[in-house]
Amino acid sequence: MKKIGLIGGITWQSTQLYYQLLNTKVAETVGGSSSCECLIESVNFAEISEKQGKGDWDSLHEKMADIALRLQNAGAEVILICANTMHLSVPVIEQKIAVPVLHIAEVAGEAVKAKGCQKVLLLGTKYTMELDFYKDILKNQFQIEVLIPSKEDREVVHEVIYKELSKGIISEASKNKYLDIISKAEKEGAQGVILGCTEIPLLIQQKDCSIAVIDTTMEHACAAVKFALA
Repeated sequence: MKKIGLIGGITWQSTQLYYQLLNTKVAETVGGSSSCECLIESVNFAEISEKQGKGDWDSLHEKMADIALRLQNAGAEVILICANTMHLSVPVIEQKIAVPVLHIAEVAGEAVKAKGCQKVLLLGTKYTMELDFYKDILKNQFQIEVLIPSKEDREVVHEVIYKELSKGIISEASKNKYLDIISKAEKEGAQGVILGCTEIPLLIQQKDCSIAVIDTTMEHACAAVKFALA
């Protein structure tokens, strides 16, 4: 079993999901009392979100790369960033380490294709929805048409992530707002929705939607276990 290195705390709410999913999947796959061999370095989300808000991406890229290097030096054989947005840092990380980074957008693209979808809604932080790093992978590598919510709806999605989900607050009112946004995209032809923030699965699941739901937290963790056990 390869050792998985996780960059966590972005936020700890989803990092605990990763830890649970990784261990559960290893146990299901290997059997017996098997669990996942992993390392976690968890950051202070307050510092991360402040730098994101200021657009200080260079500092964040260096921080992510430094953490990845420490995880590699501690024995990690693959790196997982437990957050969609911070995959912005992957090009800088890859310059600093020798082990692979399992890119969550590529994992999402594979999952979309497996579900037979060609047009999907992307939900996430405003950075994930508005910047091109994520959408370009879906479009260029997987020929997936990507929809994003209106500006007003993007603000709603972002605010719920940062003010509620990152703190473990699950609101029925916010869930209904998300479902309304998903319904609008379905009317525009979306065949699925990518939960492109690792906290959104705390709020939205497949049972809530009539279109395919791509849970990036689950898909990323499963892909990591598959890699680790290959």
